[in-house]
Parts: sequence; C-alpha cells; structure tokens
Amino acid sequence: MGADYYKILQVDKNAKEDDLKKAYRKLAMKWHPDKNPTNKKEAEAKFKQISEAYDVLSDPQKRQVYDQYGEEGLKGQVPPSGAGGYTSTSDGGGHTSFRFNPRSADDIFSEFFGFASPYGDMGGGARSSGASFSRGGLFGDDIFASFRHAAAAAGEGASSSVPRKAPAIERTLPCSLEDLYKGTSKKMKISRDVSDATGRPSTTQEFLTIEIKPGWKKGTKITFPEKGNEQRGYIPSDLIFIIDEKPHSVFKRDGNDLIVTQKISLVEALTGYTAEVTTLDGRTLNIPVNSIISPTYEEVVKGEGMPIPKEPSKKGNLRIKFNIKFPTRLTSEQKSGIKRLLTSP
Repeated sequence: MGADYYKILQVDKNAKEDDLKKAYRKLAMKWHPDKNPTNKKEAEAKFKQISEAYDVLSDPQKRQVYDQYGEEGLKGQVPPSGAGGYTSTSDGGGHTSFRFNPRSADDIFSEFFGFASPYGDMGGGARSSGASFSRGGLFGDDIFASFRHAAAAAGEGASSSVPRKAPAIERTLPCSLEDLYKGTSKKMKISRDVSDATGRPSTTQEFLTIEIKPGWKKGTKITFPEKGNEQRGYIPSDLIFIIDEKPHSVFKRDGNDLIVTQKISLVEALTGYTAEVTTLDGRTLNIPVNSIISPTYEEVVKGEGMPIPKEPSKKGNLRIKFNIKFPTRLTSEQKSGIKRLLTSP
C-alpha cells in the first residue's frame, strides 16, 4: 500500500488549491527540520513527506495519475506517455518507461515563504535589502511576525548575507492631560548614523511628527520603522515612542473618566452646592448638587470625561468628589442649635 497523500496533508479528497496551501503551510512550519533539532531525522522524513504530498496534489496532472494509480503507479511504469512531471527514456529495445521527478522539499518551502528556513540560515530567496518581509501573499500576519522574530533572534547562526533586525529603541513621550484630551502634534528631532552610497558613515538629523490622537492613554506606542542607526549587517532598529501622562493639578484620569475633587464646607454639604469646573478645553461648567453630600458622595456628569479613542465624538464621564471641611470647634449655642434643627420633625 503506497503513501496516502491526502492523509499526510490532513485534507479530504475534494480539497481545493487553497485547502492544500493552508494545510502545507501549517505542517511545513511544524515539521521544518530547523525547528526540530532534537528529533531532526523524524522531522526531515515528515517534512519530505509533506512536501511530496503537496507537490503531487497541487499539480492537476500528477494528482490525476495518483488518484488513478496510487503512489506505486505514480513512481512506477503505469502512467501514460506525456503525463506531467515525467520524463520519457528508452532502453534501446523499444520499451519506454517513465520516471517521476519530484521537486525538492526546500524548493517548495522557498516558493511559499521566500527562503529555505525561517529558523536559521535564511539565504536563498530572502531579500537582503533591509526591507521588511512582505505581509501579503501566501502567509498571514502571525507567520510574518514569527519570521521577523526569527530573523532578529537568529544571532551568529544567521547568514551574514542577510541583515538582522537591530533591537527596537524605546523612548518615553510625556504628554499633558490637555494634549491627550484635545489631541496635538509633536515634533521630535532625532540624530541617527547613516551610510552613504559608498558605505561611508555620517550623521543626519531629521524631524519626526507624532500625531497624538484625542483620548490616547498612557502606554500607547507610536512606531517609526527603521529610524535607528544604520550599521553593517543589521536592518536599522524601529524607533518607538511610548505615551506617558504628566500629573495634572486639577484632574485625575481613570480610564475614560476624569475625576475632580472639590473642597466644600459642612454647611454646603448639608444645604446644597454648585460645583464650578473648568474643563480641559477651557469651558466653565456649573453643576448644581441638590443631594446631601456625604463624604463618599460622587456627582457624575455624563459625557464630560476623556474622548474615547475609537469613537472621538463620544466621551467618558466627569466624576466630582467632595472633600468636606468639618468645623474644628463649635460653641455650646451652635451645638444646641444644630441639635434642635437635626432632631426636629
């Protein structure tokens, strides 16, 4: 019984081209010998099996012969003259035989991914211009990310002809709460080492414009690809700015909400109070508080918090807290008066 190529690729007999590609990508990445150093022989055998199965099933003529005659027929003398993937030879006695010519596993892998191995030496089809590997084509962002990581981490094992990615440079970008409320542009001047056409090093200065969007939070990252120093054998590092939030004299931020604390007297807490708040964009809000204000009371003003980044037209809430100032001493008359007022029906 010959090899079951459908079973090897884990697809059914009606699998279309996209199904075959998807199955091959998944299994080839899993069983690539460079990814399996502890069981390399087993991995090499599986990798070749997977590649052969894909080579046959992705070629309509080979697949037709395989479906009709199986692996033995494919690799033996059954197929008719002119079938795809075969060469005709004569033994001189008038008998014609046919030889199956499979492509190498590495050739198939390179055709998919642009290079023979994503885990070690990435010579061959990989681009060495310093540009990022393509996100499009046959593989998605997850594989793209793993390849980029592998290229950066390959270290001394990587081919010297293929540039490695230098580690990213991170810088904190302090922003006022007003900046993060309204949004703004910040210009950053950077100096970086570059090489001219002849390879001579020089230093250049340039300005980067960072667009701060309304509602951005602390920890938001802005990446400028390959704006680090140029050095031989390395793709320049990415320059990453990380948003930090400066303390504010009036407001504290809680997610998309803004919190302000107002000092009031005990009389105001008991009899009513109008809070006056100047917003981060300079408007004055007058908010009457008609409830009795306890130490834990919070007045919520909807839609006067921070803009929500994904929906800048919407905002969180403004939450007003109160610091009630109690009197330090009361006269006997005041005590009697308060008792009388608070205990009266």
